[in-house]
Amino acid sequence: MIKTPQEIAKMRRSGEVLQKVLHAVREVVAPGVSTMDLEKAAARTIAELGGTPAFKGYHGYPACLCTSVNDEVIHGIPSAKKILAEGDVVSVDCGVVLDGFYSDSAVTIPVGKVAPAVRKLLDVTQQSLEAAIQEVQVGATIGDIGATVQEAVEANGFGIVRDFVGHGIGRSMHEDPQIPNYGTRGKGPKLRAGMVLAIEPMVNIGTGDVKVLEDGWTAVTVDGKWSAHFEHTVAVTESGPVILTR
Repeated sequence: MIKTPQEIAKMRRSGEVLQKVLHAVREVVAPGVSTMDLEKAAARTIAELGGTPAFKGYHGYPACLCTSVNDEVIHGIPSAKKILAEGDVVSVDCGVVLDGFYSDSAVTIPVGKVAPAVRKLLDVTQQSLEAAIQEVQVGATIGDIGATVQEAVEANGFGIVRDFVGHGIGRSMHEDPQIPNYGTRGKGPKLRAGMVLAIEPMVNIGTGDVKVLEDGWTAVTVDGKWSAHFEHTVAVTESGPVILTR
């Protein structure tokens, strides 16, 4: 799906709203706060800025945010009963629709001071995303992006989640192509100017194995070890990657 410069400009505005939402959520994160408190902050900010929550109602999902704590990888449902504690991490994933165009971004936020191993997990996951974004060049391949994430993560002894992947994005939340966080350089679809990609490494301290809980949404690590998730929406342009959710 190739976007025009005008469409990418609209997606950038959607991404700007989304970053303000994530900033508002980050300001609320603290020990003793519930993940429903984060949801309320997001819903309020999206409404104030004239956007529409992309996740709420998507295949029946009940909230604006996914809030995944500690060993929860993605798709954790906000709850007044889920209380954040000092040393936890919470992955906050959010999508916004503005003027018909979607943006998608995630960040894993430490709650107070976290253990050194957890801090390393967050740093490596974020760095793997930044490295992958640099691969977003006309003529590069989806395999180049995945291989870059895989190399950065596995060099540090962490596990890559393979059951969930990044994706194209635009007038729909999920468009082709899929973007795995592993792969072989030079393989897969070639990138063309006007493509827009949601790149989202999901990285575990232990193995990459995950399972979905009985709620049908929350994915957790099989071994109970903690996970991190970072995501940006990125446009492919002739002059290199443009992060629309920065």
